[in-house]
Amino acid sequence: MIDKFTPQLKGLFYGWWMVAVGCGIRMLGGGFHLYGFTVFFLPITQELGLSRAATSLVFSLARAEGAIEGPLAGYLIDRLGPRPMILAGVILSGIGYMLLATIESYTGFLIVYLGVISLSFSAGFMHSPMVLANSWFIRRRALAMTLVSSAIGIGGTLITPLLAISVHMWGWRWGAFLSGLGLILVGVPIALFVRRSPESMGMLPDGATPVADPAKNQAAGSAASHRSPEPEADFTLKQAMRTSTFWMIILATTTRVAVFNAITVHFIPIMVWRGVSEQRAALLLATMALMSLPSHLLVGWIADYVSKPKLMGICMSIGALSIFFLAYGEGEWALWVFTLLFTFMEAIFPVGWATVGDFFGRKSFATIRGTMSFFYLWGPALGPVITGAVYDRYQSYGPLMSTFIALSLLSGALYITLRKPKAPSRDASVE
Repeated sequence: MIDKFTPQLKGLFYGWWMVAVGCGIRMLGGGFHLYGFTVFFLPITQELGLSRAATSLVFSLARAEGAIEGPLAGYLIDRLGPRPMILAGVILSGIGYMLLATIESYTGFLIVYLGVISLSFSAGFMHSPMVLANSWFIRRRALAMTLVSSAIGIGGTLITPLLAISVHMWGWRWGAFLSGLGLILVGVPIALFVRRSPESMGMLPDGATPVADPAKNQAAGSAASHRSPEPEADFTLKQAMRTSTFWMIILATTTRVAVFNAITVHFIPIMVWRGVSEQRAALLLATMALMSLPSHLLVGWIADYVSKPKLMGICMSIGALSIFFLAYGEGEWALWVFTLLFTFMEAIFPVGWATVGDFFGRKSFATIRGTMSFFYLWGPALGPVITGAVYDRYQSYGPLMSTFIALSLLSGALYITLRKPKAPSRDASVE
């Protein structure tokens, strides 16, 4: 049995190993940071005597920091490759969480979270793994990006509950220190396996057979056309910014992530507002992380066979429905329905970036993605702090729920209207 399996494993296209590496990095980022940091929200707020708006401001400034550094991070990834940025993100985030365990003031919280933890997080944990998927695949791009993105939910499922237990048993400071230690010990070895692109190893995207090798193509028979690399238009950043599609994607993504991040950052506080305990809220959060995996895989698998913009519009409508249950449903069952359906809003993250790859190509993908993030990350930067300010004033999240539903529907409508831009001419490509 093993003898039969080994040749197949050795013959596996190397791009899938890069997807596995990207998944590992995203698991760490999801478990310790994206899902995990909400575990620290209430303990830090209570111990430092902060308002929820003040705590939310730290998260929002981190998103703004990611937006500002996005174009530079994208340029460096395209120029140097993703491995240096992943290593920097892992090491700085790990050290930052260890330092977080020592803070005694709001100023210290700001300095550590913004100056260390978040400094390279977007580039290392968010941009670089998606660049790997986009570089190694064209035909199966949506699936590859979906696998990488869905690993965030796996990290939330496996790591965040352990983090919540450690905080409950030993306090948030020990939880923060152990987070930093785990990031470095696990993340650095994973990052060392990163390889930049198939071309850097003498391969082609999707494991395609070079067209110049007719013997292999003939031997492959009907599979030859299946394995041939697909032609792809490569836009420069300047060319992409001249298209209306570039700006429509930014507008749709801004409204989507503003809603998603506002709810995610305040997830446990929102559930406590709805009448469940913090421990029960943590269970709901872990369930959402777990269920995001099948949602990601289902949506990502479908995306390679249907119109990606229309699919994203449908998923945003499902997300709006989930928020309706959160806001107006009666009983805990409504919270479980919200938790399950809300995962479809997260599931289109990789489909959105696969769409960017389809529309603008591979050559300048990181630079285009980073520049887009400069604009759209102001949505999630403002979303959590506005949400916290509304709660502080009204002692309720209720006033924002209708706004969240409306923004979700608006984002879906914008996605549906997306159209692939006309490929740039050869003369224009040398700008």
